[in-house]
Order: sequence, then structure tokens, then C-alpha cells
Amino acid sequence: MSEHDIILDASDIDRVLSRISHNILEVHKGAENLTLIGIHTRGVYIAKRILSRINDIEGIQLPTGNIDITLYRDDWTRISHHPIVQATDISFSVDGKQIILIDDVLFTGRTIRAAMDAIIDFGRPDRIELAVLVDRGHRELPIQANYVGKSIKTRRSETVNVLLAEHDGQDLVVIERCIPDNS
Repeated sequence: MSEHDIILDASDIDRVLSRISHNILEVHKGAENLTLIGIHTRGVYIAKRILSRINDIEGIQLPTGNIDITLYRDDWTRISHHPIVQATDISFSVDGKQIILIDDVLFTGRTIRAAMDAIIDFGRPDRIELAVLVDRGHRELPIQANYVGKSIKTRRSETVNVLLAEHDGQDLVVIERCIPDNS
């Protein structure tokens, strides 16, 4: 049995993504040489939303891709002996680019490390930055996000679930806690 708390609702997520988009443009003083790469699955949708906001602000279309890191993970054999690998689509050269890697939740840092390894297989970017909707702490690797929508304190036993309309039919971020069954 579990209970959950709503951390971000649809309007919160919209505001957070607008803020992240503006922060990216402020730090980079525009969008020149920027590219966005979303990590499957929900990072891809977040990247598309940020792309749309940057396009509205700057009037340009940035190169955007998506990446599946399944086979780059250091724990993929523990997760499943038959992993489901999704398509990676990076149809531009990453050489010399300022890449913003985008994911929904930053937790241990292992997904991000795997994504950086995968990107390096495509070439040598000038810089890789990270934008996440939620940073929940508990890092196992020395990785931090450059752009964070919301930082929350969690227990390792809790789960942070990001729901996005494109995949889940609604926009919501919840923390789920397991409740011991005392029957």
C-alpha cells in the first residue's frame, strides 16, 4: 500500500519549464550553438517543451535529439536481462556544441553518467549541461544539474513519479511512500 503527495501540478510544471528555458537563454546569452537532448522517456517530452519555449522567445529552431541510455547503464543487467531499448535520434553533429541534456528526475546520477557516455560516442561537444524537472538528492556520483525546476528532500525508499500529458495523460509530480501493511 502507498500514499502520495503532489509536489507539482500542471500549472507548476508549466511555470518551472518557462523558468528553466529563460535561465538557459540568460546563461548562454541567447541560443547560439545550443542543442537540446532529452533522455528517454519523459526527458524527451520535457526537452520538446523547453524547445518550444526557446523557439517562442528567440524565434529560432534549435537542433534537438533524444537518447536511450539503457545499454550504457552500469546496472542494466540488474534491471532486466531483456532490456527494452528505445531509439536514439541525434541527427546533428555534437562536435563543438553546447548541449543541454534534459531529464525528468535527478537521483543517483547514474542515468546522467550513462547519457554523457552515450553522447561522447557521437562526438566531442564543447560543453554538456544538465536540466532536470526535479532534483531529489541521494547522489551516488558527483553530478549536479545546472538548471533545476524543483529540489525536494526525499527518503531513498520513496519514489518520485513524473507524469506528463504526452505519455501519461496528465501533468503531475508526486512522491510515493510505501505504507507498511499492519494487518
